[in-house]
Amino acid sequence: MSTKPAPTGSTRARARDDVALPALGARGMLRWAWTQLTSMRTALLLLLLLAVAAVPGSLVPQRRAGPEAVDRWIEDNPVWGPVLDRAQFFDVYSSAWFSAIYLLLFISLVGCVLPRAVKHARALRQPPARTPRNLGRLPESGVVVLEDGGPAPEEAVRQAQGWLRKKRYRVQFRPEEGGASVGAERGYLREIGNILFHLSLIGVLVFMAYGSMTKYTGQKIIVEGEGFANNLVSYDSFTPGMYFDAEDLQPFSLTLESFEAEFERQSLTHYGQPLDYTAVMQVRAGAGAEPEERILKVNHPIEVDGAKVYLVGNGYAPVVTVRDGDGEVAFQGPVVTRVTDQNFNSLAVLKVPDARPDQLGFVGQFMPAADDPTGSGVEISVDPELLNPALILNSYHGDLGLDAGVPQNVYVLDTSTLTELNSRTNANGGIRLGLGETYELPEGKGSISFDGVRRYVGLDIHHDPGKWGVGFFALTALAGLAISLFTRRRRVWVRGRTDPDGRTRVEYALLARGEEFGLREEHVALRETMEKMWPVAAAQADTGETTPATPRSGD
Repeated sequence: MSTKPAPTGSTRARARDDVALPALGARGMLRWAWTQLTSMRTALLLLLLLAVAAVPGSLVPQRRAGPEAVDRWIEDNPVWGPVLDRAQFFDVYSSAWFSAIYLLLFISLVGCVLPRAVKHARALRQPPARTPRNLGRLPESGVVVLEDGGPAPEEAVRQAQGWLRKKRYRVQFRPEEGGASVGAERGYLREIGNILFHLSLIGVLVFMAYGSMTKYTGQKIIVEGEGFANNLVSYDSFTPGMYFDAEDLQPFSLTLESFEAEFERQSLTHYGQPLDYTAVMQVRAGAGAEPEERILKVNHPIEVDGAKVYLVGNGYAPVVTVRDGDGEVAFQGPVVTRVTDQNFNSLAVLKVPDARPDQLGFVGQFMPAADDPTGSGVEISVDPELLNPALILNSYHGDLGLDAGVPQNVYVLDTSTLTELNSRTNANGGIRLGLGETYELPEGKGSISFDGVRRYVGLDIHHDPGKWGVGFFALTALAGLAISLFTRRRRVWVRGRTDPDGRTRVEYALLARGEEFGLREEHVALRETMEKMWPVAAAQADTGETTPATPRSGD
């Protein structure tokens, strides 16, 4: 006997070199890339990547929300600021990389779901699966043998077909040699629910993108008796969408007629805590529309021409009159204060650039219920209601820096270029004004009067034309998910033949598509139905044991 030497490594290498491998080519590469992109695994990976890519938008300021905050952040971080700016980290949601992930996720979902929907539509037109040759091999199966005088095999199968149709199975009767069989299937809604869920995700993505491009959000503070017209120059701050057009602003107007606050007065442990805020608004939906009175509350916004108006804050606005050194009125009106605690101790800042000969500035506290509970000479507000209003201020004169055109925070007074007139630390002392009082400034710089107090509200105005689509498709996604979770796919086959003793022998089997939960119960229900429907001589389950027939009702 001759033996061949085993091939060496070099021989195997030459053999591999001799094999002609087909070239993939550009078309094949594109087909492979499309297959990878439209797989469900890739879609889930892109969805996770999109969530991770959105994180920088909450860590660093965004230029669309506040360009000055971005410029300040870059100045404070001279090393990383320019790097992150070039990487578009200050414009995350309009950046090229975020848009690429969003677009790839959209394409992946479309390419994954649409072929799946077409395939399922074809499956709906197909008859149930053919009847297996050996039903006893399936997970749940059994045999019933009918007594003499029972229905013939074809008639028994027809009766089983009618029962299965009542149970919402799609059925098909199949004549066979020596008898007949019926194939039945149900649970097609499971795949329909799955497809509906993924199509709804696509709808959510589309309307989220549409809304983010066309929506706008703005903030506005309105004092009692004053109004607001919905245009860009009227907003205190404004955040538009990427493709927002100022002409898309709805021409409505708002006026704050009155504001009422209710505070806890019964419980000692929660005394003074707010219970309810109510703003009475006068609303005009357009230039020629009639005014309409609307009630605005926290968590109960009003809607005007598709825009929602939310109540997000409130406070006190003391009304003051400032006269300059020439005796002329340099400022007169309410001063919006910023609330600092639950008793409405509020920061008050007033800049008077029209005063002559020097510009004037004031900074201090407004207290709706001023008191000195400790006797230290330092007053604070002891209650949020307007019980004993007082203004305590420091005053300054000089150049406020407003003529340079650089934007300033209205709640911050830069005193580095100003000369102090009044404060607790100089000889003139601080300014304390009760309601109706006037204080003459030192050095003939003018005077300031405390004339009254009004309430103000902080409004958040939000318009998102894509929100209805997001809401609709979110609901359909939940519906599709519920259908796919609670619908069970089942297949049932029933075959009738004549046994050697001349009796009708009915075989049946059940098969689950995806999970076995509840299949045994359906098996028991089917056999009990057969035993009630026909005069059964013996029933044999998939265990192989033969038992006497269950007595029918009425026997």
